[in-house]
Amino acid sequence: MPTYTGYAAKLMLEDGTVFEGIGFGYPAEITGEVVFNTGMVGYTETLTDPSYRGQILCMTYPLVGNYGVPSFDVKDEYGLPKFFESDHIQVKGLLIHDLSDTASHWSAVKTLDQWLYEEKIPGIYGIDTRALTKKLRVHGVMMGALAVSDSGPIDDARLKKLVQGASYEGLNFMPEVSTQEPKEYGPPDRDCIVVLDTGVKYSIIRNIIRTGYRVVRLPWDAPYEQIMSYNPKGVVISNGPGDPKVCKPTIETASRLIKTSTPTLGICLGNQILALAGGADTYKLKFGHRGQNKPCIDLRNNLSYVTSQNHGYGIDPKSLDKSGFRVWFANADDDTVEGIEHASKPVIAVQFHPEASPGPYDCMFVFDRFNEIIKGGGKISDRVRTGAPSQPHKQQNIGTKKKDKKKKGKARKQTAAAVAATTAKKARGKRNAKR
Repeated sequence: MPTYTGYAAKLMLEDGTVFEGIGFGYPAEITGEVVFNTGMVGYTETLTDPSYRGQILCMTYPLVGNYGVPSFDVKDEYGLPKFFESDHIQVKGLLIHDLSDTASHWSAVKTLDQWLYEEKIPGIYGIDTRALTKKLRVHGVMMGALAVSDSGPIDDARLKKLVQGASYEGLNFMPEVSTQEPKEYGPPDRDCIVVLDTGVKYSIIRNIIRTGYRVVRLPWDAPYEQIMSYNPKGVVISNGPGDPKVCKPTIETASRLIKTSTPTLGICLGNQILALAGGADTYKLKFGHRGQNKPCIDLRNNLSYVTSQNHGYGIDPKSLDKSGFRVWFANADDDTVEGIEHASKPVIAVQFHPEASPGPYDCMFVFDRFNEIIKGGGKISDRVRTGAPSQPHKQQNIGTKKKDKKKKGKARKQTAAAVAATTAKKARGKRNAKR
């Protein structure tokens, strides 16, 4: 099989830093927001996640490509590609330390460099991805320009001009990642759940079908009336790329879903959209959360879960006070909001990816809780699911039921911001004490 490596390649950041390496994939010049992902495996799912639209992705794990790329022709029982999260690569460019140009896996039909070439995506390897990641963590995400050339040296002056003219903020990627027309998945005789497609991953669709429904996938800007014409049992607002504030039609629709008490689940971008629809605010994180080992605390029981994440924006916890929402999950690392639930409406949302793909399946119960809300006539229950696919690790001594009830009542009286910050800090303190 042909290989597509050995090209001249350079990455320039907006601060002028240059990383020179070896190009692979498709020779091209591109610009995008440079971000990093800390996952060790799952690059086929990661590269096809629509939430990466408009971004140049750095993989922090040093060796990438060793198990190759499976075939898109392998479908699951619902007709979806079994090993991918969308129909094509979504990142604009790929940055890695060491490329494996040979692949060994029973499902592999091509190498990573061949896949990138076919999809016209440039990549660079042989760079110091640790130094790049540290720079992004210290200074925050930056715009970058990546050039991969098969015809000679790369001009730094041209790269500088490219990166100076690049932007990510305020761009609306929805027309690029959303379906253009309604699509249906699953047994046609089932009740339906509508997915507002703001960049939905296929694994979200799979998990909705798993809980007993068929899925109607609608464009991101589908109005409330179009959604209701399908008589759905509930609505899911999906993950997706970019600033949630540019999704004005989706926010307007979400506001009506809340007002009409329609059972609704938000995931990732959908979490932020529901918060905005409730009157809360969002902001851009310094370097985002992208990886498969992000700890989140369920504030209903103080249990910690390991989650898969991919987002660059978050919900301002202080703005939740008058929104009707309260914090459901808090990030144990930085106290950011990782999930919300409405105090009186059948509306819940998580910032992480309960469907994983890639990552741990600890939080599949989020889909089951949404199903319970629907089955319960739109009532939110605090009952904690004990039959989750993987039992969580208790990072705190929960204590007796009587003490739990007292603590829970006290926590509910605090502001959403205090709940998120206090609980996460206590969890970290006890972990450090045990060490």
